[in-house]
This record gives sequence, structure tokens and C-alpha cells, in this order.
Amino acid sequence: MEENRQRAEGRESAVQKQPVRTSKRTVVVRVLASLGILILVFSLGVGVGQGHVSIGGDSIFRHNSVNKNLPANLDYSGVEEVYDNLKTNYDGQLTTSTVLDGLKKGLAQSTGDPYTEYFNAKDAKSFADDLNGTFTGIGAELSKDQNAIVIVSPITGFPAEKAGLKPKDYIVEIDGKTTQGMTVTEAVNKIRGPKDTKVTLTILRGTETLKLTITRDNITIPSVNTKILDGNIGYVQITRFATDTAELTHQAAAKFKSANVKGVVLDVRSDPGGLLDAAVSTASLWLPNGKVILQEKRGGQVVHTYNATGDPLLQAIPTALLIDEGSASASEILAGALKDNNVATLIGVKSFGKGSVQQIIDLSHGGALKVTIARWYTPGGRNIDKQGIEPQQKVVDKTADDIKNGRDPQLDAATTFLKK
Repeated sequence: MEENRQRAEGRESAVQKQPVRTSKRTVVVRVLASLGILILVFSLGVGVGQGHVSIGGDSIFRHNSVNKNLPANLDYSGVEEVYDNLKTNYDGQLTTSTVLDGLKKGLAQSTGDPYTEYFNAKDAKSFADDLNGTFTGIGAELSKDQNAIVIVSPITGFPAEKAGLKPKDYIVEIDGKTTQGMTVTEAVNKIRGPKDTKVTLTILRGTETLKLTITRDNITIPSVNTKILDGNIGYVQITRFATDTAELTHQAAAKFKSANVKGVVLDVRSDPGGLLDAAVSTASLWLPNGKVILQEKRGGQVVHTYNATGDPLLQAIPTALLIDEGSASASEILAGALKDNNVATLIGVKSFGKGSVQQIIDLSHGGALKVTIARWYTPGGRNIDKQGIEPQQKVVDKTADDIKNGRDPQLDAATTFLKK
């Protein structure tokens, strides 16, 4: 995509940021989706990824379609026939807007792609709000795996995590209603609600079925948290890739450089993704100008290569990057770039696995279309969709006992590695 675009990846939530710049009515929001994330990043209340999002400008793929055999216009005679019979025979109330929304959703669903989705004006606004990181819900990223709604990651410190939701939990019911056939957006809308109200989720975890009742709350997700740990180790946690991420990580890098830290822990655990440009800018803190960060391919052909740009303040500083099953989309772009360029050691467990790219296009009536436009590849040429990225040092997630006693084995392993 053009360099002036911003992209984001996502996970549960279809979290995406407001366009920094738009051309006409097209907003390119590239979302790297995992499992079915859209990882749009809808957070069960949050709405991400799933994935990487690109914002601003017309699609560069508009004249490079792989669907050149489709007719210029559709024959709507069959659609009109269905409409006429519904209008005459349906025992229920229909409105023009619901019928038109149904047609548009059906067009998107005809792709069979869980990441391609139509949003009406209300859902489009929710999507934009999610990208801004503020909403009312339970705080978890949702995606779609085939026909099932899946948790990409609960957001640290919010109701979903406190209630015990875990990455790759399948939501089979929301308040007693099946999620079969639901889109991520529909699931998010049902899970969200006013502050202090409750939602009950029926969860399938392996062979175990659980019912969790969660109280909704106001969710505000900070983009970056930093501190200096014992042993003069810099620590930077990225909870989502947002419009302020590049600036905040650069400030952290300058602080670490000034403090002459011995090493850096870069924590993207449970990060559903966000803006692609934010991931590229962050990776550039470790990579010299021109180094490949990722490539996008369409129809097997490379359509865009993202290279490091900027000042690699942390290039010579040993770095441990923490990942887990909730690390998706933009998080995986960052992890793949630093791993393949041999500038960071990955510690934790295999990441979520989101390797497709979505584009968000604003429509004239106020709605939006999210459509898969490409696949992304690490500098080493790997597409990690549904495969994830393996850490060089595997350290299992925190157990219930670890959480209860304030232990973090993965962070401990990272600091031990850096102190050697």
C-alpha cells in the first residue's frame, strides 16, 4: 500500500483507528487476521484484529483484481424475486434498511471469508471507536474460526480476564443465544452493553463447557507502558498498535538509551494488533534503514514491501520479545521482523497466527466494507496464518497459582536471559 497509509492488525475486536488521512471515501484499514480474527480488533467489548490496518488513500489493488472474470454489474432479477416473495409472504416486520443491510451483508458473506464483512453505519462507528481504544464492554479480542466465534485474547486488567476467559476459548452462546452463523461484529454488539450490566457467555474450552457471567465496564486501553526493571532492564509493553504507539515507543527507546540499559524486554503478549504503520515504526527502532519488515502478496505476487525507516535507537541493545497465544496481527509482524532479522530473541509460547490483510472502505451511505485484499509474509518469506510464530525459548503461560502469587515466569525468563 502507499507509504502514506496507516494499517492496523487486529484480533477480537475489530479495533481500528480513525483514519489519519482519507482520500475520497476510502479508508484502508489493513487488518491481519488470525484464526478468523478479523482479529479486526473487536474486543468482546473491544472489538481487533484482529489484524493490521491500513488507513488513508484509495486502494492500490483496485486495478489489480483477481476477480476479473466477474461481470461489470450483477443481474438482480433473482434478488428481486426473493424480495417480492418476502414482502408478500413473510410473517413479520421488515424495513427497507434491514432488507438492504441484509443484501450487503450477504454479498460480503458470499466470499466465504470470515474476515470480509459489511458494516452498517452504526457498526462502522463502533469499529472506529474500537480503534480509538475506548468502549464499554468486557475487554477481550474476538475473531472467527470457520463458523465459530473465538477469543483471541482477554485484555489485561479488564472484566474478561478477571472472569477467567482465555485465548482460543470458543463462545458458543451469548445470553443463551447460539453464536452459530454470527459475524464477529454481531457477537461484539451482543456482548457490549451499558456499564455495570451483565452478559453470560457459554464457553467451549477443549472438551469442557463453561458458563461465565461478566459485568461490563468502561474500557480504555493504553497503547504503551514502560518502566526500568531491576538490573537496569528496560521494559516496554504494547497493548495495541495505535496512532500514539510510534511516538510512545520512540520516547521509551530514547529513555532506555539515555539510561544505558543492559537490555530491553518488549512485551506484546495479549496484544491483538492495530495499525500496521505503528508496527513498522516500532520495528524500525531495532532495524537499520532499509531492512525488510514484511511483504504483502496478492495472487502470489508481491504488491508491497515494508522497510525499516527512522532511527534504530535500540539496534545494539540485547532484546527479548515476549509473545503468547494472544499476540496477533501487528504483534506478529513485529515479532516476525525482529526474529527473522536476528535482533531479538522471542520468549513465551506460539503466537495466534494471523496472516491475511484486510482493507476497510468507507461507503457513501455511512457504512463500511472490510475485505481481505492480501496475505503478509515475514522477512524470511513465511506466511504465519493459522501457524503462528514459534519463540526461540518456550516458557509456558502463567498458571492460576502464578497469577494468585504475582509471578510471571515468562518475564522472569526474559530478564534472566538479558542478565547473562
